Amino acid sequence: MSTTTELKQGIREHKGQFALHVLLVFATGLTIGSERAVVPVLGRDVLGVESLFVIGSFVVSFGFVKALLNLYAGKWGGEYGRKPVLVLGWATALPLPVILIFAPSWGWITVGNVLLGINQALTWSMAINAKIDLAGPDQRGLAVGIDEAFGYSGVAVGAWVTGVIAGRWSLRPEPFYFLAVVVVLAFLVSIFLIEETVQYARVEVDDEDHHDANLPFVEVLKRATYGDRTLFAAAQAGHIEKFVDTLYWLAVPLYLTSRGLGIAAVGFIVGVHSAMYFLQVATGGLADRIGRRPPVVAGMFLTAGSVLGMVLVDGYLPWAVLSGVSGLGMALLYPNLMTVPGDAAHPTWRATGMGVYRMWRDSGYGVGAILIGLSMEFASVEAAFYLTALLMFLSGAVVYVWMEETHPEFGTHEPPAPADRPSARSVTED
Repeated sequence: MSTTTELKQGIREHKGQFALHVLLVFATGLTIGSERAVVPVLGRDVLGVESLFVIGSFVVSFGFVKALLNLYAGKWGGEYGRKPVLVLGWATALPLPVILIFAPSWGWITVGNVLLGINQALTWSMAINAKIDLAGPDQRGLAVGIDEAFGYSGVAVGAWVTGVIAGRWSLRPEPFYFLAVVVVLAFLVSIFLIEETVQYARVEVDDEDHHDANLPFVEVLKRATYGDRTLFAAAQAGHIEKFVDTLYWLAVPLYLTSRGLGIAAVGFIVGVHSAMYFLQVATGGLADRIGRRPPVVAGMFLTAGSVLGMVLVDGYLPWAVLSGVSGLGMALLYPNLMTVPGDAAHPTWRATGMGVYRMWRDSGYGVGAILIGLSMEFASVEAAFYLTALLMFLSGAVVYVWMEETHPEFGTHEPPAPADRPSARSVTED
């Protein structure tokens, strides 16, 4: 009981450390954003890669590595603490700017993105878990919203800045000097200024008889994948919505440059999409008041429609508007999908449960890159947009039918009990 008193949770109570984690997740976004507009065009125009499917390989390597490390990042963060995993994540990014500057072939870029996948998995996983640790259950949606808002604002700024640099000078090395500064500064901040937060998650473990506390890793993996219909709906939606992110990373720059736009304009349009993610500050807080399900459902269908619209219009302004609309849809669905496993998981296995969700979500980068690359290679660039929109519509339908509300105050979701334990309804009253 004394520990609970001493380790009080709340964003205001920990505004200094919370702000530092916001700064670091912004840097995480800057890191991946620095590749968004420049690298696909670099492969086509500098390294001479003719196959659109091969260009997509650098997203495949990133996606599957990030997905796998997400799974273990949550587990490691619970076992060893958030800070060591965070520092390791930034250490792995240190060679990335050097590889991008000096890579003699596309294979090197693909290898470099393995490091990017490790960096993004470890740093972003620990950023979100640390914010949830500090914020506590009453501000969980707001914490996730702030995390994703600033992270994807970083993606937008990184895409825009490197697009401008590339337009003014060249596709390399100048844009990646900016990346090098970001990585080094973030590495130093994570070492010298960040404090451990895992103890705040333990504050939430009270004397109640939670039937699912301390679940084994295999049981968490099962629960968050297919053992719970609501968590399955969230996992498949997270997986499919990453196709949109992959589309804006891979297909959108190639499509827009093929339609005559310069690299700086492309960087702006890609950046507009990511900039709208800043609205997650509002949409995450909104879900704390109205529930997770309504914004997720609305976001899935809004994003699907705007992705489809990108190939039905022509011109800089319509593309920029639709890019923003798709970003708005993502802002509605993105933080609130992630909050679902945060709601449903017991504090003792929340980091692992969220790691499982993030694994399925970010494997969508890899699967999406394969399907989008094949669509571009054997059909057309436009086919990638049609495919992504269709899958988003179908995934949104699954969410609408299967996802129950998980908000702790007025949620309807009742997690299933493990087979060898009594049901939750027999342990606690409704």
